[in-house]
Amino acid sequence: MTEYGYFLAAEEHGPADLVEQARMAEQAGFSHLWISDHYHPWNRELGQASFVWSVIGALAQATSLPVQTAVTCPIIRVHPAIVAQAAATSAVLLEGRFRLGVGSGEALNEHVLGDRWPQAAIRLEMLEEAVAVMRQLFEGRQVSHHGKHYTVENARLYTVPEEPVPIDIAAFGSAAAALAGRVGDGFITMVPDAELVARFRRGSGAGGNTKPASGGLQVCFGPDADDALRTAHRLWPAVALPGALLTQLATPAQFEQAGELVTPERLAQQVTCGDDPDAHVAALSAYADAGFDTVYVNQIGPEQRGFFDFYRTKVLPRLTG
Repeated sequence: MTEYGYFLAAEEHGPADLVEQARMAEQAGFSHLWISDHYHPWNRELGQASFVWSVIGALAQATSLPVQTAVTCPIIRVHPAIVAQAAATSAVLLEGRFRLGVGSGEALNEHVLGDRWPQAAIRLEMLEEAVAVMRQLFEGRQVSHHGKHYTVENARLYTVPEEPVPIDIAAFGSAAAALAGRVGDGFITMVPDAELVARFRRGSGAGGNTKPASGGLQVCFGPDADDALRTAHRLWPAVALPGALLTQLATPAQFEQAGELVTPERLAQQVTCGDDPDAHVAALSAYADAGFDTVYVNQIGPEQRGFFDFYRTKVLPRLTG
């Protein structure tokens, strides 16, 4: 049976607000939490980008829900040995209720130290090596690794959970979905694509059906659908940008320029706006129908309390009842 979680958008809300949203999500009946990991927001209108590991520490004290990063890039801006330490500590604080979501990243976040931004195939190669390094460290033993992309010397994590942290891999294309199946403990994407889920499960071999597939989407609840669409268009035009642009543009200002090409009508095809329960149920059900085990939804804009009341009373009961 599909479960439903809430997606905390660290690009749009400050850390204290994210913690409060997590509390409201649990009270509304959501069963899981995602949280984004960004150095920059997608545009300056969003205006936030807190350090995810600090927020996760606060979430561990504020909620009993499982938490996952969606997603962390462990290949350039932060070395995989450091990500492993952060993830292990988060899993200890959350008493095992933490999964590490990883992906090959976007230039928006990863270029900030001046490193070269590699081609997609190279980033996937780096991601696979990074996952292998982190898995060794999660075992709590001393690790030395001299690979093509990363070096680790005499490193050991002393604070580790009882079980290694599961690592789920994000994918928007077939090559990344195959990688998720081959080396990931689960799969993450932001489109209700049944073929991507199938590609992931085929790549997982005999155990593919036991690995979770998680999907995410954004909505904008509000009593006036047109006003909600204007809010979504002002804050999140990036939702409707092609995937290649999402990984290649380097600054919020560049995303603002690209966002000018996104019309409200185009965005409305991807973001459910307004207060029609049928529309929201249909948007989330598309992921369940595509074979996802957990669906995470994010509310765009300031109407947070109204959103959680709406989902608690009119949406989640129809999806989980």
